Amino acid sequence: MKKHNYSAGPCILPQEVFEKSAQAILNFNNSGLSLLEISHRSKDFVAVMDEARAIAIELLGLEGKGYQALFLAGGASLEFIMAPYNLMKEGGKAAYLDTGTWAAAAIKEAKLFGDTVVVASSKEENYNYIPKGYTVPTDADYFHCTSNNTIFGTQMKEFPSLDMPIVCDMSSDIFSRVLDFSKFDLIYAGAQKNMGPAGTTLVVVKEEILGKNNRIIPSMLDYTKHIKAESMYNTPPVFPVYASLLTLQWLKNLGGVAAIEKINNAKAALLYAEIDRNPLFKGAAVVEDRSNMNATFLLNDEAHAATFDAMWKEAGISGLPGHRSVGGYRASMYNALPLESVQVLVDVMKELEAKV
Repeated sequence: MKKHNYSAGPCILPQEVFEKSAQAILNFNNSGLSLLEISHRSKDFVAVMDEARAIAIELLGLEGKGYQALFLAGGASLEFIMAPYNLMKEGGKAAYLDTGTWAAAAIKEAKLFGDTVVVASSKEENYNYIPKGYTVPTDADYFHCTSNNTIFGTQMKEFPSLDMPIVCDMSSDIFSRVLDFSKFDLIYAGAQKNMGPAGTTLVVVKEEILGKNNRIIPSMLDYTKHIKAESMYNTPPVFPVYASLLTLQWLKNLGGVAAIEKINNAKAALLYAEIDRNPLFKGAAVVEDRSNMNATFLLNDEAHAATFDAMWKEAGISGLPGHRSVGGYRASMYNALPLESVQVLVDVMKELEAKV
């Protein structure tokens, strides 16, 4: 039976990425060697890293605009530390928007480096909406936000225009929709939500914002050193970088971010229409802030949970339970999830309505 993978991360990936990755593990580039055993300094892997960095910049529309792409280890959680280390001045200030668990984690780390101002938070409503109308201190060294909140199913639809660097954690919606990415000076995204397997993090940074905070930065946490070393300062996570490259190639061949956005909009519209139509269900997030990547929803009557759970599992659906912070269900509709899988879930929801 075909599986319909709604896992929030590690995420669903295109079938061709699995096939090409599997082949590379056995015999990479007809070298007779596995991708897992070749030198990261070999010509074959240097070409992988170079293309991965270049195609990331291309897909974001940032070519020739002063940006560098890096593939680093440590997950997005390490970027919670690297961003303030590289951007917050000694005795400086940073502004953060608190929209969920990972935004709160980033705030916690930033407080180790200086005055960290939370300009707004939706915590009091269990993060079911995106705050608006907030004011960012003009003397902040940078503003940090999280574009999509995987756990709570909310997504920023607009971003402020500020006279300071804007940092954005795009871990769960990178490459999923068209934005003016040049509005952001630092973007980071763990690969395992929409781009590849766990183990690498994409960092896209505008070089001109670096080296201005007069901090002594440990080498492994210094963006400038990673840029100078062309993302090879230490041994990179070879397999996750390669799988991410394959996913980005797949996306480019599909037509890029604009093409996948249309598909993602169709998937989200189909599922949210059923959530709103079906009297057995309700959405967990405020309608205007609903995420196109992670749809969170609940049963109006938990007495139906056992029946519904058995039905979606029988239909080949996987990864649907919601995070414990929200409960209910979370349908993660990342780029590689086909519209067909969303239709299967919608059909199960309709069948439940007919049954009860």
